[in-house]
Amino acid sequence: MSERDGVNEVAEFAALLTRLKERTDRSYGQLARRLHMNTSTLHRYCAGDAVPLDFAPVERFAALCGATAEERLELHRLWLPAVAARQRPRTPVAEAGPAPDPEPTPEPAPDPGPAPEPESVPEAQPQAEPEPVPEAETVTNLGAPPAPLPWYRRRRILVTTAVAVASAATLVGLSALSNDRSPSADAVRPTDPGRTSSAAPESPGPGTSKKPKGSASPSPDRTSPPASPGGRTPSPSGSVTGDSPTGGAGPGAAVPLTWTVNSHAWNQGCGHDYVLAAPPAQVPPPPTAQDAAVWAAAQDALHGRDTNVRISVQGRNSTAVVLEALRVRVVGRAAPFEGNSYAMDNGCGGALTPRFFSVDLDADRPVAHSEPGGDPEGPIPAIQLPYRVSAEDPEVLLVTAKTAACDCSWYLELDWSSQGRTGTVRIDDHGSPFRTSAIKGLPRYSYDTSNRQWVPYVS
Repeated sequence: MSERDGVNEVAEFAALLTRLKERTDRSYGQLARRLHMNTSTLHRYCAGDAVPLDFAPVERFAALCGATAEERLELHRLWLPAVAARQRPRTPVAEAGPAPDPEPTPEPAPDPGPAPEPESVPEAQPQAEPEPVPEAETVTNLGAPPAPLPWYRRRRILVTTAVAVASAATLVGLSALSNDRSPSADAVRPTDPGRTSSAAPESPGPGTSKKPKGSASPSPDRTSPPASPGGRTPSPSGSVTGDSPTGGAGPGAAVPLTWTVNSHAWNQGCGHDYVLAAPPAQVPPPPTAQDAAVWAAAQDALHGRDTNVRISVQGRNSTAVVLEALRVRVVGRAAPFEGNSYAMDNGCGGALTPRFFSVDLDADRPVAHSEPGGDPEGPIPAIQLPYRVSAEDPEVLLVTAKTAACDCSWYLELDWSSQGRTGTVRIDDHGSPFRTSAIKGLPRYSYDTSNRQWVPYVS
C-alpha cells in the first residue's frame, strides 16, 4: 500500500462532508446560515479547498446533516490528518531536513514532511502497518545486524506513533461523548440556586487596574468547562460544570445543554479594533482572525468599541431544550482606557450579514435586541426567543456589544427550560467578565502591508 499525501487526506475529509450534505434537502446557503459562516467558506470545505482549524464548526455541520455517532467519529478521524496536512508547511516537522547520504534504495525520495496515514489512527501498533516492500524488509529483517534507520524513516515512525497515541485517546473520549454523557456530567458542583457557571476562571479578571487585561484569552473558542490548553485542540462537544437549576431537579443533575464561546469573532471575519497601551513601533502585525485570541492575549489588548461573542448552543441528546431569554449584566463601568486603537483591517465587507443580538453597553439597563441578517439569497429572519435546540439541531447566537463612552465589564445570562426544569447559565470569558472599551478620541492606526508598519488610520 502506497503512502498517501496531504492532498488525499484532505480529499477524503471533504468527500465525507459532501456525502453528509447531499443527504439533506438544504442548500449550501441554508446550511451556512445555520452555521453562521459564509456560503463560499462551507463550499470550500466540501470541495477540499480549505480545512477548518477547529473541529467545532465541523461537528455543528454534522449535526445539521443528521450524522450518526459513528459518522461523527469517522469525520473526526479524517479531520485530524487533513488539518495536519494543511498546517504542515508551518510546523517544524514539515521543514525540509538535510538530504540523506546517497545509499542504494528502491524507495522514492521522501516528502519534506511525511504525513501519517489516516488508516493508522485507530491501530494499536501503527509502525507495524504494511509499508512498501523495500521498507518492510528493512523493518522486519530481525536477523540482520542492527543499523541506524535513515532520518526520514525514523521521523515517520515517531510522527505516526505520536498521532496514533493522541488519536486513540481522542477516540476513547468521543466514544464516551457519543452516549450523551460527558466527563463532567457525574462530577458537578453546587453553585447559587437557579444558576450554572459556564467555566471556572482561567484568566485574571480585569479588576480595577487600567492595564488592558482580562478580555483576551489565548484560546478563542471556549467550551464549558474550560477548554484544554491550546486553541487548536479538537473539542467535539462542550460539557457543563454546575448544579441543577430550579424546576424540580435535585442538586447534581446535569444541565441539559452544552455551549462554546468565542469572544474574538470579527465583524465580517475581518473587521475589529483592539486597544493597547503600546506605541505602534512595539506592536506586531495584525493576526488572522483565527489567531486573534492568541495575539490579543500576548499584547494585553482590550476589545475596542465593540465585542462580538459567538455562542454555539446544543442539547446533550435528542430531548429539546428551550432557550427562553438572553440577558446582559454590566458589572463595571470606568473611563475609557487611555491607549491606542489598532484596526485589524483597512476596511472590509461582505455579502453575508449574520443575524445577531445587539447590545448598547452605554444604556442604563442594556438589553439584547434580536436583529435580522441577510445574504444574496434573501433576508435572514431575526432569532425569536423562546428558541428550541437539541443535539441534532444546534444554534449559533451572535452577540455584538458596543460602547462609545466607557470601559465596560459585562457578561451574559441564558435562561433555559426542558422537561419541567428551568435554569440559567452564565456566559463569560473563562470565569471573568468580557471587557470592551470605547475608542472615541484615541489615536487609531491601521497596518500598511507595503511598508510593514502601523500608520495613522485613514477612513
